[in-house]
Amino acid sequence: MIRSTKRRGRHKIFIGMAPGVGKTCRMLQEGKEALGEGRDVVIALLETHGRKETADEAVGLETVPRKRIPYAGATLEEMDVAAVIARHPQLALVDELAHTNAPGSERSKRWQDVEALLLCGIDVYSTLNIQHLESLNDLVADLTGVVVRERIPNRVLERADAVVLVDVTPETLRQRLEEGKVYARDKIQQALTHFFQHRHLVALRELSLREVADRVEEQAPQTTRLLRERVMVCVPTSGVAQRLLRRAARLAAALDAPLFALTVQMPNRLLSREEAKVLEECERLCADLGATFLRSQNSDLLAAIAQASREHKISQIVLGQTSQSPWPWRLRRPLSERLQTQLAGLAVDLHLITNAADS
Repeated sequence: MIRSTKRRGRHKIFIGMAPGVGKTCRMLQEGKEALGEGRDVVIALLETHGRKETADEAVGLETVPRKRIPYAGATLEEMDVAAVIARHPQLALVDELAHTNAPGSERSKRWQDVEALLLCGIDVYSTLNIQHLESLNDLVADLTGVVVRERIPNRVLERADAVVLVDVTPETLRQRLEEGKVYARDKIQQALTHFFQHRHLVALRELSLREVADRVEEQAPQTTRLLRERVMVCVPTSGVAQRLLRRAARLAAALDAPLFALTVQMPNRLLSREEAKVLEECERLCADLGATFLRSQNSDLLAAIAQASREHKISQIVLGQTSQSPWPWRLRRPLSERLQTQLAGLAVDLHLITNAADS
């Protein structure tokens, strides 16, 4: 059971472009600094991956034993959240924030475990690789060819009290990999020719730098603006919906703008099972991205978009144009032209993704 407390713990995230940049070591170093200042510090969960450098950094810090979970004839180990709460340190160190917990755990994701600690008034330091952010999932897949399965909602990073970028050059990271300081020897060559290619690391580093820079800009004092940007994405019922939603989320983040996702259904038309599933997944993704999910029933799609734009004071609209559509008005005139007619009198920029499947 989680103890209620009036004070919420503070969360500091150490973020980097890839495994091996030194996030965990930096977290442990700052944990020991806090210990030296008289704070009560424990390691709640540490993954050394056999790295001596990481294990050495943990020396001198108390470790809370892991919880053992029987599963499929094996025994898996996870963070013992109840034990950490019972121990109730001032600061808990938690590695690999995006980790998915073993089946049978009280919570499915480690970031949810961290939230439980924060609610109990325990400060947390944690680590994260940039590719695990939900809104960057498609972009990372495009850049590296790797689809990241373990992801965390953007709101986890947004709500953090501090974010520390642990940065090294791509050349330094590849050298560390070649020296066996990141992965076991039998995995080095594959890593160098796949995820750890120089061009991949350059792109991931840029994403990391941009994400932290955007956060700093958001938190800096701003002069009052007469008009705050507000982004709306029109969500189809096809398979490109989540991709469009993430694209719009990146635009909203860049503009420091709230995001709305609008789906319009024709009256008296029942959704297929596949279409309903797409919208359910989009609604869940909206919750992860901190977006507002809007549903409308209207036989005139463009009128529905214009109405939502007026009601929510939208300034940026993201549209996807695909070959599949249940709407009878498609492409008699360019979609953007017809929508601009509906939006007469509104200051709205249109972003038309002409091939959403490849954007």
